[in-house]
Amino acid sequence: MIQIFNGRILSPSGWIEGGSVICEGSKIVEVLNTDLPIVGAKRIDAQGGDIVPGGIELHVHGGGGRDFMEGEVEAFNIAVEAHLKHGTTSIFPTLSSSSRPMIEAAVAACEKLMEDENSPIQGLHLEGPYFNPAMAGAQMPEYITPPKPEDYEPLLKSTNCIKRWDEAPELPGTLEFGEFCRAHNCLPAIAHTKGEYEDAKRAFEAGFTHLTHFTNAMSSLHKVGEFKHAGVVEAGYEIEGFTVEVIADGIHVPPAVLSMIYKIKGVERMALITDALAVAASDSATAFDPRVIIEDGVCKLADRSALAGSIATMDRLVKTAIQQAHIPDFDVFRMCSETPARIMGIYERKGSLEKGKDADICIYDQDQNLKFVLQMGCIVKEGD
Repeated sequence: MIQIFNGRILSPSGWIEGGSVICEGSKIVEVLNTDLPIVGAKRIDAQGGDIVPGGIELHVHGGGGRDFMEGEVEAFNIAVEAHLKHGTTSIFPTLSSSSRPMIEAAVAACEKLMEDENSPIQGLHLEGPYFNPAMAGAQMPEYITPPKPEDYEPLLKSTNCIKRWDEAPELPGTLEFGEFCRAHNCLPAIAHTKGEYEDAKRAFEAGFTHLTHFTNAMSSLHKVGEFKHAGVVEAGYEIEGFTVEVIADGIHVPPAVLSMIYKIKGVERMALITDALAVAASDSATAFDPRVIIEDGVCKLADRSALAGSIATMDRLVKTAIQQAHIPDFDVFRMCSETPARIMGIYERKGSLEKGKDADICIYDQDQNLKFVLQMGCIVKEGD
């Protein structure tokens, strides 16, 4: 049994001062308004910090020097462990546009690891390959294609671990793809697109309710001849039902824009992500992908034509959103936990500190430095 005390506790209804969180095994058994010591419990002193739900990462390609595209259990374990130590207690490993054999290998690794009910892995996220080639960014162009039923239907029928699949809504076959994903418990999301507002609206009606790395690699207000046309960014703002995820490293999205998205979409429809590559949470100075360089605190294509992903971790998202974008800390922590849990349908187990939920807990000090991580009741990080 673990008792965490002497800090502000983030509860669904607000901050609790002077209380404590009691965990037994892998579950939270009580969230108390008082700090009455429990006999036999290991006492964790939060030292006046913030006791918050563990971070839930919706979009991450690797870490610790390993990439999920490797499709190996060892690579998955190393990358997940690297992000665990930075406050990510639940994770959806992400594959960039890949070949069918690469996807199948990653599915096999993911399924094996998810056999452990305490695994941080909640399912696989496929970022592509169904994208507009003109908005490929750092995606591998040789794999990009319109959606093919002969590819995605057998995959989604053969496994339950693919929980999200991204696609550009202007491509032929979009509506059929979205409807098939929804029918197989997979969230279809919009990404790497030059589509118009109308494309996004049609996709939304077919079940695409989420926008991938919002404002990055997607169309916005533009002119066609003498007339202005709304793009996918404007659809994200205007269509209330869209949820968005934002790379909150302070580089992919400027802090002022991060604040603007928050003010328009609100905490319940905005999640923070890293979109981190293998180099994140590692000592490596080179990227897994030879086309990518690390410069100015971010990953870029070597010709500097596009950003290629981040080197951020969950604790950096927290610090950036609070200290640079000046978003209230209560909402920042929710956008790292509650909102992603709701988007991916796991809120009944994760995303808030409540009795009966999984014991995934972080402690941040008053300067947003991560001090403690508990994942399914196991201490991952304690102290500096």
